[in-house]
Amino acid sequence: MVQQEALQIEREQPRSHVPLVSLSDVALTGIYEISKILTAPNRLETTLSSVVNLLSSFMQMRHGVISLLEDDGIPDITVGGGWNEGTDARYRARLPEKAIGQVIATAVPLIAENVASHPAFSEADAQALGASEDSRVSFIGVPIRVASRVIGTLTIDRVWDGRSVFRLDSDVRFLTMVANLIGQTVQLHRVVSRDRERLMAESGRLQKELSELKPTSAGRERKRVYVDGIIGDSREIRGLLDKIMIVAKSHSPVLLRGESGTGKELIAKAIHELSPRAKGPFIKLNCAALPESVLESELFGHEKGAFTGAVGARKGRFELADKGTLFLDEIGEISPSFQAKLLRVLQEQEFERVGGSHTLKVNVRVVAATNKNLEEAVAKNEFRADLYYRISVIPVIVPSLRDRRGDIPLLANEFLDRFNRENGRDLHFNQDAMDVLMGCGFPGNVRELENCVQRTATLAQGGSIVGDDFACRHNECLSALLWRSPADAPQTRRPMEIPLPVMPPLSAISGEAANSNTVPRLPPLTVPVPTPAPAVPVRAAVLDEEMSERERLVDAMERAGWVQAKAARLLGLTPRQIGYALKKHDIEIKRF
Repeated sequence: MVQQEALQIEREQPRSHVPLVSLSDVALTGIYEISKILTAPNRLETTLSSVVNLLSSFMQMRHGVISLLEDDGIPDITVGGGWNEGTDARYRARLPEKAIGQVIATAVPLIAENVASHPAFSEADAQALGASEDSRVSFIGVPIRVASRVIGTLTIDRVWDGRSVFRLDSDVRFLTMVANLIGQTVQLHRVVSRDRERLMAESGRLQKELSELKPTSAGRERKRVYVDGIIGDSREIRGLLDKIMIVAKSHSPVLLRGESGTGKELIAKAIHELSPRAKGPFIKLNCAALPESVLESELFGHEKGAFTGAVGARKGRFELADKGTLFLDEIGEISPSFQAKLLRVLQEQEFERVGGSHTLKVNVRVVAATNKNLEEAVAKNEFRADLYYRISVIPVIVPSLRDRRGDIPLLANEFLDRFNRENGRDLHFNQDAMDVLMGCGFPGNVRELENCVQRTATLAQGGSIVGDDFACRHNECLSALLWRSPADAPQTRRPMEIPLPVMPPLSAISGEAANSNTVPRLPPLTVPVPTPAPAVPVRAAVLDEEMSERERLVDAMERAGWVQAKAARLLGLTPRQIGYALKKHDIEIKRF
């Protein structure tokens, strides 16, 4: 085994002057030196070759080979002493195939004192190892394992000169310890290699995405901004996306303000997916779609037998949204009595199921949305002021489509592409059709634009959509009929922004008041609300001069605060008609 004879001073010297080195000390020294090689930051093949070279210093051996397998059992790396790039085949030729297969299959060391007479070695194997009648060759092979799986072998062969004394049991134990160390090193190298490949692939993917986001040279091609279905590159939509990127990082409640059809639910979903709660659930509920009795059960859940039809316990939306985000759409439509119940949950993050007495604690971020003027509702005692301040910690204004007209071509083409994919068609807009879309007021916002594109694409006869394909060109636009204000109809006003009085802090409101069904009383407001003048259609009478029509348009726009939809109702026109009239007279829209 270990060269104990060489570690002793020649026999002729007095024994009292020769310090004896035990086999365990030599083995311990060998393991220590090998461990230093295995932990060095080198290429795996170089490390294993260095281990074989070092083994020859501690064992009587002629050749040593380390062979590693892939996961499918195919040889991967084969190295020996003095390994160089491209020498794997030379070392692999020294391995006896049947003997190596036995070690791998049984995971048990193989010891052959004479390979020429051992059944695991063929005559060709013996010749490859240099065995002959005059040269007796022995062989030891041990498995390299990771846990219970054999990933390779460590083998040595030696020539018996008739004088050396081999301790095969000690040799096998020493080689097994070395093989175990090699197995752990190989496993570590493979884990690091997989992580490196994964990181490189991820880096390549990110680089590709970044390159796709870069604008083309000279800005000839418009860039689309995608955040969970939000499409646009206007200044308004970019400002909105920048804001939600910041808002998403916090856990504060968010109130989305905007007209119907502007995509408030998509914004809420984006806030959730960009937040630390992205791995949690995103639960949504339309508060206006349910009566109060059902709404309470939907939000808080109910116990079995709580009411007729409650055949089993059921979790509410708050419970389902634990550690996630709850989106409450149309929150301005809930009744004052239910507002008090909702306020307690938002303040304390705890509630009881309907018909239950056990208090449940949750961790939910609430994102609410409304197209209602909550400030006016608070002033009229229709909405609790304390609930308003609770949900409107971070207000986010979602712009209407008419405020970001530059996004209409992007949105329209996206909706048309979707229609083409679903219906197997290949339609596109010509310039006349895009002019029609750009001139429309779209009071229904993105939802109306999608409806318009889908309806027009369905009825289009040719391979492209032209201006005459739109219903508005034939006075058949249902949206124009819906939003038109006849002269003899009473005028409807959009909610006005009414300044709120200074409210006391929530901490000043007593617990009884916060949980009662009484809406907090506010000081009466005296807000002058101008009464709109009777609607007078521009085309109702023949105008004497061109300037007279222009003056009527400017007067209506000023009385409407330069809001086209309001001015159109004052004049008895559709938003599309007043848009054409303003363009005709070159009247610049004032922005406040």
